[in-house]
Amino acid sequence: MEGDECSFPPDSSDDHSLRGSVASSATLSRAQDVLVYLFGDSAVHLTLEGLGTVTVQELGRNVREALHTPESVQDVFAFWLCSPLLELQLKTRHQPYKLCRQWHDLLYRFTEASEEDISQDEPCLQYRRSVFYPKSKELQEGVLRLLYEEARSNILTGRYPCDPEHWTSLGALSIALDEGTSLDSQQFTTTIREKKLSSYLPAHVTMGSGGLFSTLRGKSSRQVGLEQNLFKEYSKICTSAGSSPTQLLHQYLNTCHTLPYYGCAFFFGEIDKPAQGILQRGKRKAVNIGICLEGVYVMDVKEKHVLLGLRFSELSWDHSYPEEEGDSHILWLEFDGDEDGTPVNKLLKIYSKQAELMSGFIEFCVELKSASEGAAAERSKNGRGGRRGMLHRQGSVVCSRVQSLNTISYVDDGKEIKRLKPKRAASFFARQASAVSYSAVQTESLEQG
Repeated sequence: MEGDECSFPPDSSDDHSLRGSVASSATLSRAQDVLVYLFGDSAVHLTLEGLGTVTVQELGRNVREALHTPESVQDVFAFWLCSPLLELQLKTRHQPYKLCRQWHDLLYRFTEASEEDISQDEPCLQYRRSVFYPKSKELQEGVLRLLYEEARSNILTGRYPCDPEHWTSLGALSIALDEGTSLDSQQFTTTIREKKLSSYLPAHVTMGSGGLFSTLRGKSSRQVGLEQNLFKEYSKICTSAGSSPTQLLHQYLNTCHTLPYYGCAFFFGEIDKPAQGILQRGKRKAVNIGICLEGVYVMDVKEKHVLLGLRFSELSWDHSYPEEEGDSHILWLEFDGDEDGTPVNKLLKIYSKQAELMSGFIEFCVELKSASEGAAAERSKNGRGGRRGMLHRQGSVVCSRVQSLNTISYVDDGKEIKRLKPKRAASFFARQASAVSYSAVQTESLEQG
């Protein structure tokens, strides 16, 4: 998320200590040590004076100098304050030290974490890919390794859901990058078992349906099958013409680029589970919400697949604040759908204290995209004037699973909003074909239903 899409709370106390990767000191004018973390278990160690007023822009110059990367790649990466509870992408004018001092206030405002978890949470300062950098421009020689390490981490943790053919290919490329392209079958198996499959394949894949017990059975048929599939892909890489480290990095990143949510900022939330009887009502499912320059993606945290993926031309959105104590912040996503063969508009409710952040972030991405492509070109590209194609459930983890969502279906007939099974529905965007900007979803009457 972009650091100041919503205003941060004021820095109300001078007694907070700086947490995480930035060392605290009563005298900030002296030289202080700063650790800037990178993906791949490495960090840049800096010594800076006047730490309390150092901006992201100044930090960037120091990090690029330490990494020996050219100034031309400064827009590829950004500084993030990260912890298991919250991730913030900072702007160039931000001062990381001051934001660290406000970290607990930010957690109270934007997370559902308990007081105990908040009190123990510490952010680290991380140098990673900027959400706003187009992936079409990122394959530059000087930063391929940094981009690869970040993409690999997102694949292994399941943050980027992908199909078996993808994670097998990516795992084999990682082995080739780590170990070279001359391993025979026995050396390959020995290497895999020493470093463990989880170093090359997503954790939920190596765990399998048997959970922890399955991973302990190192010679299980599942583990052997995964090893064999990896070796087949590895052998193809070894015999191909393009197997230099640079070419392998290009292959890895190009494969990741096919994932629509590559480069997203991620937020946490919950959605309603579809009702399966009286006892199943009111339950929710944990989801990750990825937002990038292309669109919004709602992903099942447990199952590691996409529930809903929408480009900005396919959705309208809004957020609502709690009206009473105990109510939730809600991000509303509106899109075209189908009810028993009848076209309708659908609303998905995402419960999250980060709803306001997500709404502002979507708006900012839409403005950036419109500025870069132009409203006329965007309408031509996406067919804004007509009804877009329906989203269907498919076998791939990348595709939307609309039928598994608990949504509100409605149609606006020009006089009132009618819920479910209307006689006729017009696309939200067809009704507003002349409008250049995106409109917010009206939610008051729908919540009362």
